[in-house]
Order: sequence, then C-alpha cells, then structure tokens
Amino acid sequence: MQTNNIKNIIFDFGGVVMDWNPRYFFRDYFKDDERMEFFLKNIAEDEWNAEQDRGRSLKEGTDFQVAKFPEWEKEIRAYYDNWTTMLKSDIPQNVDVLRKLENSEYELFGLTNWSAETFPYALENYDFFKIFDGKIVVSGTEKLIKPDPKIWEVLLQRYQLKPEESVFIDDNPRNIEVAETLRFNTVHITEETNLEEELKNLGIRF
Repeated sequence: MQTNNIKNIIFDFGGVVMDWNPRYFFRDYFKDDERMEFFLKNIAEDEWNAEQDRGRSLKEGTDFQVAKFPEWEKEIRAYYDNWTTMLKSDIPQNVDVLRKLENSEYELFGLTNWSAETFPYALENYDFFKIFDGKIVVSGTEKLIKPDPKIWEVLLQRYQLKPEESVFIDDNPRNIEVAETLRFNTVHITEETNLEEELKNLGIRF
C-alpha cells in the first residue's frame, strides 16, 4: 500500500536496530548447544524475561526463577549479570536507515519491550538512540508490554499521534498484527527485509 500522509515512523529496537540474543553469552558458558537450548526454552524462557520487560525488577525476577529452579541457580544468576554480552551490536543496515531519516520531514519514535533497568546501558553505549530525542516508550517503565494494545495507546496519547499517519516497524509478527488492527502502517522486519525499500514502498521520502 502506498500512502503519502505519513508523518511518523516508530521503531521497535530489539531485532530491528539492536542484535540481542542470550546465546551470545550462554554458548560459551555451556559449551553444549543442546544444554543451552534446554535452559533457554525451559528455565530462562522468553515468558520469564518478558516479565522483566513488563516492569518486574531484575532482582525479583532472578530470585523468583531461582526459587522455582534451584538446581539452575548459577545459570539463572548469570543471565542478567552478563546481559551486556547478550547485546552484541547494532544492526548496521537498519541503523543506516534510521540515520538517513534523522533530518527528514518525519518524526521518529521508539516503542520497545525492554527492562527499565537494562535500557539505560543501550542508551549510553549506542549514539543513534539520541536521534529519537527522548521520544521513546519503554515497556519496563510503563508496566505494559507489546502486544498489549495499551502500550501503543500510551505512545499515541503522549505524542498526539494518529496511527494512520504512522509507520510501525517491528520484528515480531504478533506485534505487527496488533499494530495493523490499530490502523498503523507496518513493516515486519525479517533477515531478508530491506527496510529502506519497504519504507519507500509506503511513500516515505529519503
């Protein structure tokens, strides 16, 4: 769909501009991929990590999981102690697109599922976050998490945005589905996505 009334471009961060994966730490830690995958699927699973993104403190989340799986205490405590190793790097091709948009006619926003305790590290260590000029909605701060539509409502109300005038970019298909039901234009990021081309197809001018 080509549309020329777009005023706002909203970026998710993990998987879009940041390459985060717990395997970047645990592969060396376990030196056993099968054991690592068991741990990440059954012990330090996505749903557990998501609760920290929803606003639970890292200490509370860690203690909760240690009580549940005491035989994995060392590994569970290693998770957030080594979180910065899991944040491997930016995703250069998508950050390049963000930089091209910095001085464009569009307003740029962030909408991210991220712990309020770990997000400041990314802010301090990756200069491109300054492009958003503080216009970032962080799930851990809001105590809301995608795909709950309420977190999009926070963004829309705080910055007085209209979804039909906005493009939402995310790598999670469920988040894309919800954004579309809210009438956002969307770009679903996969490994094959050329973000600049996708935005041009929506009428974005670089």
